[in-house]
Amino acid sequence: MDEWMNYEQFDRQTWHGFFPTDSVRLTQGNLDEIKSLNDRISIEDVQDVYLPLIKLIQLRYQNFLEWQMQKANFLQRSTMRIPYIIGIAGSVAVGKSTIARLISILLNKMLPDKRVELMTTDGFLYPNAELKRRGIMDRKGFPESYDMERLLQFLNDVKAGEPVVKAPTYSHQVYDVQLDKPLVIDRPDILIVEGINTLQLPSNQQLYVSDYFDWSLYVDADPDLIEHWYLQRFGMLLETAFTDPSNYYYPYSKGDRQEAFKMAKDVWQRVDLPNLREFILPTKSRADVILHKTTGHVVDKLYLRRG
Repeated sequence: MDEWMNYEQFDRQTWHGFFPTDSVRLTQGNLDEIKSLNDRISIEDVQDVYLPLIKLIQLRYQNFLEWQMQKANFLQRSTMRIPYIIGIAGSVAVGKSTIARLISILLNKMLPDKRVELMTTDGFLYPNAELKRRGIMDRKGFPESYDMERLLQFLNDVKAGEPVVKAPTYSHQVYDVQLDKPLVIDRPDILIVEGINTLQLPSNQQLYVSDYFDWSLYVDADPDLIEHWYLQRFGMLLETAFTDPSNYYYPYSKGDRQEAFKMAKDVWQRVDLPNLREFILPTKSRADVILHKTTGHVVDKLYLRRG
């Protein structure tokens, strides 16, 4: 079966033509502040790719609000404030975080009367101590390394309109969950959930995380390219770690660089690439939109689910 048969494909120029506005209201400086270490994004990217994408999200969100109102009228109830949840998935190092932050900023600018919040599922990894206790430290990032029950409960509480819902956070500097620094989500109109596992179904659960999503996006790229970005990011993490002994990457920044990169390449081949092939890439077909990236983190194609 053709994996793209359920999608319409558009090149960058065609996609831009659906909403050909140049009113970005952002500077390159703004973009540099939100991009991840080795990611790349430009004003042209915003014009060609992300403003049409935001317009599409706006249309879907408006339909969502109208349906909530129609359903409340039918049931003869007052309209409840139900958050619209957007999921963003893809491999490590593919640039999900940058895209999530950009979409959050653009939605805030284009929907100034709505509360838009952003969170990552990294915080729902089991802490390193628990991963070691379970003997799966070398499986960090695989489905079994996440507390999926807690993540599903979090999403359920958000969708139910609970006034204050707390999500654990994750620090890439210390390479561990920060249980003492939770992210507080307080009844957003739109919540963006970003992570490698947002479209996955764990083997011990009956629910997909994406069952709570109203719209989803997958960031795609050739695995060889992603490996290049992964190693490039690792090098930049070493450059930022050598003055901070508390940083997870500090020992690697002080040691032999060739050995450090050999270790990083081994982790990619042994952990991240198998995880991508077995558990992340197969979820791509669950997304409403697929952004395909090529060399230099440039989006060259977009796929929109039919229907």
